[in-house]
Formats: sequence, C-alpha cells, structure tokens
Amino acid sequence: MFAFHQGPVLDLKLLSGLVGGKNMTRMPTLRCLASAALLFGASPAALAAEEMTQQRIAVAITETLAGHNPYGDAVVLIGSLWCKVYGCLMRYDFETGRPIPFLAESMEAEDELNWIVRLRPDWVRSNGDPVLAEDVVHSIDRVRNDPESTSGFIVQPIDTAEVVDDLTVRITTHEPTATLADNLTLLQITSKRLYDEHGQSVYRSHPIGAGPYRLSELSIGSHMVLERVDDHPMVAPSNPQQIMYRIMAEPEARVTALANGEVQIAQGIPPQLIDRIEQLPNARTEFANSVEMMFLAMNPATAPWDVKEARQAVAHAINREGIVRALLGDRATLLDGPVGEGQFGFDPDFKSPYGYDPERARELLESVDLVGVEIDFYTPVGRYTADRQIAEAMVPMLEEAGFSVNLRTPEWATLWSNVQTGGVPFYYMGRGQMLDPSRALRQYFETGGSPRLEFSDPELDALLQAERAAFDPDERYGLMRQAIAKLTEEVPAHFLWLHQMAWGVAETVEYTPRQADRVDGWDIHIRTAP
Repeated sequence: MFAFHQGPVLDLKLLSGLVGGKNMTRMPTLRCLASAALLFGASPAALAAEEMTQQRIAVAITETLAGHNPYGDAVVLIGSLWCKVYGCLMRYDFETGRPIPFLAESMEAEDELNWIVRLRPDWVRSNGDPVLAEDVVHSIDRVRNDPESTSGFIVQPIDTAEVVDDLTVRITTHEPTATLADNLTLLQITSKRLYDEHGQSVYRSHPIGAGPYRLSELSIGSHMVLERVDDHPMVAPSNPQQIMYRIMAEPEARVTALANGEVQIAQGIPPQLIDRIEQLPNARTEFANSVEMMFLAMNPATAPWDVKEARQAVAHAINREGIVRALLGDRATLLDGPVGEGQFGFDPDFKSPYGYDPERARELLESVDLVGVEIDFYTPVGRYTADRQIAEAMVPMLEEAGFSVNLRTPEWATLWSNVQTGGVPFYYMGRGQMLDPSRALRQYFETGGSPRLEFSDPELDALLQAERAAFDPDERYGLMRQAIAKLTEEVPAHFLWLHQMAWGVAETVEYTPRQADRVDGWDIHIRTAP
C-alpha cells in the first residue's frame, strides 16, 4: 500500500548534457574555436547554428547560482540541475503526478515511521564508484549539518537514517510522514568516500555523481554547463549533448538572445514580449500553467505584521484582478489560498475572505491606530514575470490603505539570502514545486518550519501535522483543505495568483515546459533536418 516502484528506465526520454566519454577531449578545442570566432566577427546566430550541429544548446534562466555545493541552493530549478549531476533518491513523474524512484529502486513503508529504501544495483557514478547506502546516510547528514546548506527542510521529518546493507537504507521519521517521498525528490546523493578524502572542497574538485550529466563548468553569477554521460541508461540520442544554463535576469535580453540564436530556450517571457517571439521565424512560444504560488509574505515576528488587522489590510488593499489584467495580460489564475486547480488540497468551493476592498483596508488600519505606519516592501527584479512592475503597482494601493511604503529592490541573490535567514519582514515572492503543497506549507507556516516567515498557530500546526500523517489520500485531502482554510484566514501571507508561464523555444528543438518551473534536459529533443 505504501510502495513506490520504478518503471522501465529505457522508456523514459531523459535529460542530456554535453559531450561525454571519448568526446570530452574535444571540448577545449570547441571552446577555443568559439572564442576565436567571436573575436573575428562571427555572428552569434552563426555560432549558434554551428553549436546545434554538435547538439549543443543554451537555456536562458532567471535563477542565480550559489556555488558548487549542491546543498547550498534551495531554488527549485538549480536544485533540479544538481539532481541531474549527482542523482536524487526520488524524482517527480509529471505523467503519473507522483514521486517515483530515481537512484532508488524502491521505497516502501514498513509502518508509519519506518521506510526501507533499496538502491539500484546497476547505476554507478561517472568514475565507476557504486552508489551505496552509506552515501544516502551521508547525504542526509550533509543536508542537515553542512554549514552551507539551505535545504534543511528536506530532511526535517527524518529522525535517523541507518545502513541495513550496501544497497539498503532504513529511514525513521519523527512522526508519521506520508509525504516523505516528495521530500526525497530534492535529496542529491553525494559520495561519502570522496567527501572523506577531500572534505568540503569535494563539490568543487570532484563533483562526481550518478546522474545522466557531468558538471563541465560553473561560473557563479554567469552560467552552468552540463555534459551528457553517454552510456547512462537515462540518456536518449535525441537529447542535446551539451546544455549551458545562462543566467539572464532581463526579459529583453532573453528574447534578444533567442532571436539571435544565442539561446534555444528562454524562461519567463513577460506578456508584453510574447508577440515579439510569435513573429520570429526561428522560434515559438510554449505555455505551462505554473504551480508556483505568488504571494505577499508578512512576518508576524516583526511590526506591524504582528497585528492581524495590518495583514488583513494588505490583503484587502491589493487589486489582484487589475494587476493580472494590466500587467500580466490575463495570463494568471487568481488564488483563493496557496493552491489552485490540479494541486493537492484544491477546493473549488473555497473562497478567500479577502477580496479587493480599499475602504475596508483603511478601516482595519484605523481600528488598530496604524494609519501612516512606515513599512519596507521588498521585491525581486527580473526573477519573476513583471515582478518590479507588479510591486510598483502595489505601492499606491498600499498607500491608499494607509501604509507609508518604502519600495526596496535589492539584487535577487541578496534578497533570497536574507529571506532564508529571516531578515525580510514584507516581501513579494513565489514558492515553486507545489504540486503537493505539504512541504512548502510546513516550511513557511508551521511553527519552527524555517526563518523565512516566523508564523505560529497551534491549530494550524495540528492540521498540518495530521495531514502529513494521513496515509489515506481522502483523509489527507480533507485535512489539507481545513489547513488551507485556516491559513488563509490568519493571513501571514496574502496569496495572489499562479502565472501561466510563457517560454521562448527555438524551432530547432522540441520542448514542452513542465508545471514546476524547471528545465530538464530529458524533456529537450533536437529536431533532425528533413
């Protein structure tokens, strides 16, 4: 009843990267040729065409790269890239809508607290080392205790992990946790032997994993290059041999690069630029409904957000419908809680008590003598679709309600670091990978879940703990609905919308974006000329 089984691996069209095996020695030459061509005036489009003959593509992304440590970056897309290098214990299957084994062969619950994970005996690291049970235990320890780790929430439910034999691990949780497999889709399995030999520098000097990619190059703040492991069972011949993920925060830059053939996939195309892509002869637009909730977080550990009426005033002050219409081109779905249709816990009959009502917002501030209170409002710039413009539109709405607003726009890396450590009292942000929202709700809204938003409500805690402990899906669904209703009413965050995400895709590749805001190379296939 609690088992997860792996389907036939060879039926999967999985992620590729660069030039693996015997072709690796060609990479320095190719890079030198590309650099020389740039110096002597070859156009980016011409270079891109040449690269495509080598099955090499570039993807323009909005994320940052924290460094070489796979446990030091909690952003969904970047974490998924490290899973492709090292291999994660589980992975999310979008076709079945549930977690399935990746490096694991199976995952079964012995009882409500104990899980047995059996590793695949036939997959090895790119240096030939086997993936062992001791590596799983080591990786859980690294997530929990690595000083650079920002992913402790992944292993938060785990009490102990112990080696049963070389390929078997027993994981014991603090409490019944029906959602543990979902957590383990984010657990990269690194080598205990290599860590024991090289220490904390191992992630830079020996980034050796059992995924279908090798890390070829990483430049913090610039790009990440993955190269295909040609003999890996997850590799398909039509996947690109090399994928460069280029950080490009500005939407105009991403679209221009797509038009010039410098990139073949561009993330996060804002509504005002969609028509430009549609008119390109070499590219098209693909759409995916996001499962990343966009929200306004109000940390109750700081004033004035410790006063519920102030939080309610924010929720009533924001004209979500107007923003979606004017700035998002109606390409978003309004939320009545943290989840929308297709996500676990969605209730089509539930309506948020906080509709747009600026008069009510001001009345609430007046009732607690907070009219004129000064607040700092933080937003990313270039991280989400039209994020700065949206925040700028919200400022006069908040001021009409009675707040005195200072809009803050730090660089994403700084803002994200401060949010994770609890240093930002009021901010606009998204939380991705919420097909099942359990982990995210615990992380942000359960007592002690993380410093990101220090909210505490015993009734909500009890509901969230109960839903995680419910192995029966119907029982869990009912408990999740109750938790969502309670959370929405208490309004430590005002839930806004789910974007309909637009991606620019070159005509030279086949690619359909996934809901979870990630770019997996196994979803990318190079079109062959007729």
